[in-house]
Amino acid sequence: MPRTVAHVVGARPNFMKAAPVFDALAALGQPQLLIHTGQHYDEKMSDIFFRELGIPEPDVNLGVGSGSHASQTAALLTGLETTVLEHLPAAMVVYGDVNSTIAAALVCAKLGIPVVHVEAGLRSFDMTMPEEVNRRVTDVLADLLLVTSPEAYAHLANEGCDVDKVRLVGNPMIDTLLKNRDRFDPAPVREAAGLPERVVVSTLHRPANVDDPVVAKQIVEGLQQVAKTVDVAIPLHPRGRERLADLGLVSGEGVHVIDPLGYVDFVSLVSGAALVITDSGGVQEETTILDVPCLTVRPNTERPITITHGTNRLVTPEEMAPAAEAVLTGEATYPVDRPPFWDGRAGERCAAEIVAFLDRIA
Repeated sequence: MPRTVAHVVGARPNFMKAAPVFDALAALGQPQLLIHTGQHYDEKMSDIFFRELGIPEPDVNLGVGSGSHASQTAALLTGLETTVLEHLPAAMVVYGDVNSTIAAALVCAKLGIPVVHVEAGLRSFDMTMPEEVNRRVTDVLADLLLVTSPEAYAHLANEGCDVDKVRLVGNPMIDTLLKNRDRFDPAPVREAAGLPERVVVSTLHRPANVDDPVVAKQIVEGLQQVAKTVDVAIPLHPRGRERLADLGLVSGEGVHVIDPLGYVDFVSLVSGAALVITDSGGVQEETTILDVPCLTVRPNTERPITITHGTNRLVTPEEMAPAAEAVLTGEATYPVDRPPFWDGRAGERCAAEIVAFLDRIA
């Protein structure tokens, strides 16, 4: 019976990370099983990513959908346990820090299935973030920890992790970006959305920003202030649209709230932006490679390498508008230095480490 490697993906950030690893393992002839939990389940949030990135049709689709953290994780645990028991993979590869990730790690730890965590060791040190809880617990349970940047070693060592489990492989999401770079063209995306040539792109979805009415109002006012200088385009996730619309986001002059975009269209829009304002971890990484200035509306980031090597800066909601003004007028500049191993070959290194791991545990 072939030793099968299973992958669990559930939300759109997972897809860009998993595609290069899946492809590299396939090139090595490694049997694989792709499990899609359906945590992001509508066409714009999920299906289009599979088509655009050439990810094969999932072998299993659990169709879990949305819900509270508890209800969604409970459904994931139940569905994944059944799937793992049916297929009994030699190892389970999990990505990032979404609920699908922690659920798969828990299920496999209980069933004695080795866990490989891609993007291990990232830390914001903010335990109010659900993602921080997910990534810390997943790292405790994982048997092989594949890290994107050097500081992850220190984070894991400080938490008592056996560093023999850790491998620096780079960032597979950057593999996806570099592979598709020739496809990124902002002009048709701007035209389809009715946007001017010079535009600021903003993505906002974290509960600390969109669920707190005081903070959300500050952010809305800040974006409206930015829009007095340069139009602002906001591809808004469903969870954030209603809240920010209630606070007047859709009515501000120069503000364009648009539907979520597929991967190629979204990165195309970002690649041609004068500035990005976000609270997303992945967008911080993409702007670093695209050399687009980025303001992250958060008190912390689990990706500090995007600040030291890239275009990113942390801002409070109150600081956002003046910081944007400084970027848009050319007053503020950022260092641009590609982080180590963000070279388009992280998927190959992940695959090599996974196969070597399977050989060790055989």
